[in-house]
Amino acid sequence: MATQSPHTAQSIRNIIAQLREMPMFAGKIDDNKAEELARLIEEKYGISMGLGAIVDAEDFRPWLHDARINGKIGNFYWDRYRQLLNLKGLPKSVIDATDEVTDRVLDRLGDPRNLNPWSRRGMVVGHVQSGKTANYTGVICKAADAGYRLIVVIAGIHNNLRNQTQARIDEGFIGRDTGRLAHANKTQRQKIIGVGAFDQREFPVSLTNTLRDFNTATATTNTSQIGQYNVPVVLVIKKNPRTLKSLLEWLKEHSVNQGTQMVSQPMLLIDDEADNASINTAYARDEVTRINGQIRELLSLFHRSCYVGYTATPFANIFIDPDTDDEALKQDLFPRHFIIGLDAPSNYFGAQKVFLDARKQHVRLIEDNEDILPIKHKIDQPVEILPDSLVQAVRAFIVARAIRNVRGQQTAHASMLVNASRFTEVQGRLRSRIADVVGRIRDAVVVDGGKGPVALRNPEISALHAVWEKEYANLEDANWPQVQTRLHEVLIAVRVVEVNASKRSQALDYDQGGEYGVTFIAVGGFSLSRGLTLEGLMVSYFLRNSMMYDTLMQMGRWFGYRPGYEDLCRVWIPADGVGWYTHIHEAMDDLQAQLKRMELAKATPEQFGLAVRSHPESLIVTARNKMGTGREFPVKVGLAGKLVETTRIHTDRDQLDRNRKAGQALAAAIKASGIVADHPTRGTLYRSVPVDMLRNFLSVFRADATDPLTDPRLVSDYIDARADDELKEWDVLFASAQKADATGDALGDVKMNVFGRSVGVDDLRRGILAISGASRRVGSPGDERMGLTADQIDAATKAFREERLREEKPVPETLPPRIFCEIPGRRPLIILRFVAPTVADPGLSGKLPGVVLAWSICFPPSNVHGGTVEYIVNTIRMREMFGEVEIEEEALGDIE
Repeated sequence: MATQSPHTAQSIRNIIAQLREMPMFAGKIDDNKAEELARLIEEKYGISMGLGAIVDAEDFRPWLHDARINGKIGNFYWDRYRQLLNLKGLPKSVIDATDEVTDRVLDRLGDPRNLNPWSRRGMVVGHVQSGKTANYTGVICKAADAGYRLIVVIAGIHNNLRNQTQARIDEGFIGRDTGRLAHANKTQRQKIIGVGAFDQREFPVSLTNTLRDFNTATATTNTSQIGQYNVPVVLVIKKNPRTLKSLLEWLKEHSVNQGTQMVSQPMLLIDDEADNASINTAYARDEVTRINGQIRELLSLFHRSCYVGYTATPFANIFIDPDTDDEALKQDLFPRHFIIGLDAPSNYFGAQKVFLDARKQHVRLIEDNEDILPIKHKIDQPVEILPDSLVQAVRAFIVARAIRNVRGQQTAHASMLVNASRFTEVQGRLRSRIADVVGRIRDAVVVDGGKGPVALRNPEISALHAVWEKEYANLEDANWPQVQTRLHEVLIAVRVVEVNASKRSQALDYDQGGEYGVTFIAVGGFSLSRGLTLEGLMVSYFLRNSMMYDTLMQMGRWFGYRPGYEDLCRVWIPADGVGWYTHIHEAMDDLQAQLKRMELAKATPEQFGLAVRSHPESLIVTARNKMGTGREFPVKVGLAGKLVETTRIHTDRDQLDRNRKAGQALAAAIKASGIVADHPTRGTLYRSVPVDMLRNFLSVFRADATDPLTDPRLVSDYIDARADDELKEWDVLFASAQKADATGDALGDVKMNVFGRSVGVDDLRRGILAISGASRRVGSPGDERMGLTADQIDAATKAFREERLREEKPVPETLPPRIFCEIPGRRPLIILRFVAPTVADPGLSGKLPGVVLAWSICFPPSNVHGGTVEYIVNTIRMREMFGEVEIEEEALGDIE
């Protein structure tokens, strides 16, 4: 269910069109003004937000409704926050949905009026940059209204994220600038901000501020303010062993001095980025244990406590224990009481829009970096010049900022992200070179920018014009002369800054703007990769090779909300990176869908946790936690309802020849069995093929030994457990490309046209065909429908569309494969196809092996052994596939 807006984008434009025809408006509203008006109305009234899904423990007992009816809960803090959200321009539908969702979270926390000991553990799963901080700020406000008097927010592992989170808590909950409370001048201490402007009857006490993390001495001087806990006390701290140790020591000492006054208070702990360092982390194992233990000890100090972890990347050790399934459920931070999935509003600029729906509009491929700034480089990597793609991205940012100024958005902030190295020294060199580029452009505009058309004789201004023509010439509201007149004010304001753990690092201070918003080009690595928000982010240059889901998703700072400038946003990224983001989006979408299915089935968090831990994608996260062990370890993997494809194939010519012969043997065996072929447009289809024929084929075929999902042991074990029932008979499609210029080939007597597929550059250098780096697919959309009846296809499509409409979400042009693989009772489907690999780097064409055979398998739902099979993972092979666990060089100093 969604909180619905009464208007859609089309209905808004229809109404405006009707108004333009009325006599009083005739000729007064041109097309540009009509579209601008439609956008403004759509931003305010045309946005909807779903309420997400909830998986509850069996013992859930709601208390909030009765407490409100009995008048035992106020609304002071929430009312202030709601007014702030309205002032910020959030649509009413989104505010209403936030109100409902935060009620759902609060109802699952402990009732603060219940004086008996209790503890609650939960998790909220959102999307990257989708408003999780706003959600938990609302939860904090409502918890304070309900009677919680001690609230701790653990916000990331770096100071810049902690400071940013503190500032948001100041604005949304406290109502005062905590950075000024320690000011020597009393009149300077009381800067009212945010919610404080609406009602100043009381202010929460903060034991931390925007200038510094928790400090025992500072906290002790503030204990007199705590008094009898008439107002809430809040702390925003780093996820750092020393900080947690200091807090624990202070709480223990304070509770001794004050009897049990403090520890008897109901305590709420919000763990932002809960998958990072709480359990799952790339840092040393003893640090993981230490931080996790400290959080658990902090909770144990209080007779009544709640832990709520917020994350966008739930494929983490809070679900996936590094040793056994059973041990994971015993973890004190496991969300055993509730898991809530947050829906993003319909205007969310996420992976679906960036990499799928409008990829050609937003994504630009980086293909010129290898000789200048390789993806894999060392700390002493020189940066003498910049890749032309990075220079183009900088120019695009300058032009896009000018267009925003033309649109009247000059008071808003604008940012560009450059994340191309994990080393702070390399980041410093990049910042210096980018500053040189901006300086040259600035000098050119100062000298020639005001000369009208003649200015194009200047090569720097001409280059900006070329970028405008390539990227933004189709816009109707900003022609080049308008853009050119705004270039000077843009370039005077642009600042190129480092955001990292070095002494050169500068804070992204978005409060310094006056008549004009600030304009930043932020160069960094880890500090830009988790939690930190870049206001008005328009252009991103991303040159990283991590394949770990949580790392990649958190690096995607370009996700979020882009009101009034979404059409200007661009992301420069390698082709392989596009493929990984597309793949991860599908995995996350699958996870959210699974959460909703388990809600309908009234499943428990433990059952959902087991389902996540058996998800094929969990192999990546599990391997991450075992990278340093150098041994084999068991993982339970579920292939039920999944599409598995040989997206990675080794270029060994002898094995490729054996693969082809295995395909020929399969085609010959099927034909000899007398099964009659169908000939749909996609190739040659055989129905109800005995499983033994498939076993013979799969026992010979080899892809890449480092790809666990196509490992013959995993696939054969899974099939063997179901060969007498669910996987007894198969549909086999020998796929044939439909393009008129497709090359012909054959497996025995079965003729098949060859499909063209791109492969990744870096993998090809290592002798691996990483097929379709831009989509992570071997097959074509809709392949999974083969073997299904028209009624089955229509029913699955209708159900999916109705689900999306109920949630007020757009229906993607390409339907996800899972909706056809998950159809109960369908036969398993294997698709064989010939692939002719191509590579972007002509210098590597000699490494291409020619036409290769690949397969895809669509596994139906399963009830056998819970749908899982145990797979023994070798960490060396996993490291070969996913690379070393990337520990950010700049992060190390902040952990100790």
